[in-house]
Amino acid sequence: MNELLKNIESMKIRGANRIAIEGLKFLRKFCKEKGFGRDFQKTTEKLESVRPTAVVLHNCLEILKKERDVETINKLLRQLREAPKRIAKHGSKLIKSGYSIMAHCHSTEALEIIKEAWEEKKKIKVYATETEPRLQGIITAKELAKKKIPVILIVDSAIEFFIKDVDMVLVGTDAMRKEGVVNKIGTCTMAVVAKKHKVPFYVAGNTLKLDNRKKFVIEERDPDEVYVEHMKTLEVRNPAFDITPWKYVKRVITEKGIMTPGNVLKMIK
Repeated sequence: MNELLKNIESMKIRGANRIAIEGLKFLRKFCKEKGFGRDFQKTTEKLESVRPTAVVLHNCLEILKKERDVETINKLLRQLREAPKRIAKHGSKLIKSGYSIMAHCHSTEALEIIKEAWEEKKKIKVYATETEPRLQGIITAKELAKKKIPVILIVDSAIEFFIKDVDMVLVGTDAMRKEGVVNKIGTCTMAVVAKKHKVPFYVAGNTLKLDNRKKFVIEERDPDEVYVEHMKTLEVRNPAFDITPWKYVKRVITEKGIMTPGNVLKMIK
C-alpha cells in the first residue's frame, strides 16, 4: 500500500486514468484477501487523499462502495482501458489531413486521438508544450516522435507565438466540473490564447471524469519542483492544475461521442 501511495505522490504513476487503474488493481487484490469491511473503507480514504484533484479514482470508489464486488472492479478496469480507443475513433473525425495540433502535458486520451488520425494516413503535425515544472509534455513529444509523427517541442511561454500556426488545440482533462475543465496548470492560458486567435479548443476525457464533488481542491505540490533554493523572503507556489471555463471549450470528446459543453454540463448532477 505504502509503495503505491508513494508512486502516485511522486508521479511515478501519473494521470487520472492511470492512478485509477493502479488503485483498482491494488483494491482487487486487497478485497480478495480482506473483503469490503472497515479496512476497505480506510484504504479507499488513503488512496483518495494522495492526488485529491483528479476525480476518476473517486468516481470508481463511489461505484465500488455501492456495488461491493470484485467483478465491479473488473468492469471498471475494462471501462477505463477501453475508453481511450473509443475516444480515439470519435476524436480523429475532427482532425483533417494537413492539420497542425497543439497539445499540453501528457494525456493518454488526447494522444490516442492523434495516433488514430496518423494511422488513418492523415498528414498532421503536433506542437507539444514542455509543460513545466514536471515536463510531462516532453513525454508526449517523445512518444509521438517514436511513432514517426512530426512534432515540435515548445516552451510553455511560446503558446502565443505558435498558436497562429495551428488548426486546433487538443488537451486531456483530470476532471470536468460545472465551473469548467480541470487540467494541468497552463491549460486555461492556452484556451484563452486559442479563443483570441479563433483556434478551436477540444477536450478529451471519459465520462468517469465528470465531477460533482462539493468539496474540491486544486492540488498544490512541493515548491521544490519549481525552485530548490530556500530564502526567507521568497515564497514559491506550485499549483498542479487550473480550471478552464466552458466558454473556451469547443467540444468534449468522450467514449460516448463528441459532446457540446452544454451536453456535458447536463450530465454533471
